[in-house]
Amino acid sequence: MGNKNELLQKLEAGYGKFSKGQKKLAEFIRKDYDKAAFLTAAKMGDEVGVSESTVVRFAMALGYEGYPEFQKALGELVRTKLNSIQRMEVTYGRISQSEILASVLQSDIDKIKLTMGSIDHEAFELAVDTILDARKIYVIGIRSCAPLASFLAFYLNLICENVIAVNTNSSSEIFEQMIRLGEEDVVVGISFPRYSMRTLKALEFASNRKAKVITLTDSIHSPMNLYSSCNLIARSDMASIVDSLVAPLSVVNALVVALCMKKQGEVIETLETLEDIWDEYQVYSKDELNMVGSEVELTDPMGDEAEKDE
Repeated sequence: MGNKNELLQKLEAGYGKFSKGQKKLAEFIRKDYDKAAFLTAAKMGDEVGVSESTVVRFAMALGYEGYPEFQKALGELVRTKLNSIQRMEVTYGRISQSEILASVLQSDIDKIKLTMGSIDHEAFELAVDTILDARKIYVIGIRSCAPLASFLAFYLNLICENVIAVNTNSSSEIFEQMIRLGEEDVVVGISFPRYSMRTLKALEFASNRKAKVITLTDSIHSPMNLYSSCNLIARSDMASIVDSLVAPLSVVNALVVALCMKKQGEVIETLETLEDIWDEYQVYSKDELNMVGSEVELTDPMGDEAEKDE
């Protein structure tokens, strides 16, 4: 218990005795403490669906003199920034091992539903058209967002010409790769909390170069949106040791499908060409497993007896 924040200790200790409304407030603070710290008592009540007086009484029930003192404690919580282990304790502290799988999957389902309910369809269409009209497409995502950027760039490369997956090992490397960026180009920046300063600087550079900027991030308040002409918002509440990037990946999938639909002819042609190249250069030699009836067959391009695993 030693290093746990005082406010979190109070929330945990009192949770069993809280009323339904107070439990809602406790859950909101656990999940969105960085947002809660900036809300008035009335605004917090609106967020959670309880009255302002319930919020004030909740602050006093936790042992604070009033809402201002409670808000100060919230600010302290934001300043100390929970580390990954503490975040896990906050989110999953009362969940048994057997409930973890269902709980995490349900949480991801909820994030996709929230994303579906709030995503801006006009922004999505604008993103599709912007990518289609661009001379070059730069995709950038750092740390846990790097797999999303890599996934998007992989599929964009099958649909569009001149796709650049920006290598993000260092800031200088980022700018070296973006040196020819111009107003006919588009940069797709992907960043979720904790936001990446390197991604932000790359988007600032793109904006200064008058390139189009599309962001995929978690909130309209995200700093990434300072430089973007088109914001795609996907929910990613980083409550545990891992960032939940399921909803952002769904938005990436939707982008890829929408682009494929707009460029069906070219995509089919590209895939047919690829199949021919793979055959000619034996790309998948000894690397592709095929089901033949109930048996698994390993492709053998040399025409020898294929290996079988019965």
